[in-house]
Amino acid sequence: MANTYTQLYIHIVFSVKGRESLISKAWKNDLYAYIGGIILNHRSKPLAINGMPDHIHILVGYSPSTPLPTLVEEIKTSSNKWIKEHFNVVNFNWQKGYGAFSYSRSSLDKLIRYIANQEKHHRKKTFREEYLQMLRDFEVEYKNEYLFDFQEIFAWS
Repeated sequence: MANTYTQLYIHIVFSVKGRESLISKAWKNDLYAYIGGIILNHRSKPLAINGMPDHIHILVGYSPSTPLPTLVEEIKTSSNKWIKEHFNVVNFNWQKGYGAFSYSRSSLDKLIRYIANQEKHHRKKTFREEYLQMLRDFEVEYKNEYLFDFQEIFAWS
């Protein structure tokens, strides 16, 4: 009997609407755990989740049983509702769009360290610089008017 086997690693990046610094240090780990649960419910594996007050990085061992846009939409929609209900951040919304980049198994350790060290990384590089570098590294064509609404001020709430 034939079966389907895959080994797909996807790095997903998206930001808070208007790039507002609304992800609080007090509850960010709870948010990451919640997002991890959503990923597991879609038969994928959360390998690393971290971010800053205005954006998030998610590394997924991806199962193609759920189309990637459906998975990202579920993460964004469910976590948006959960944040509003559990932390009373009534103006919280994720920005439209996302970045998704594929990685080889041999790159995972380095990428997991990169995601884990977001605070340190962003002392030297803004999210805009980081995101544009990802687009260039992966040779993704883009138009400036369709990028996230970038502003570079963040502070942990």
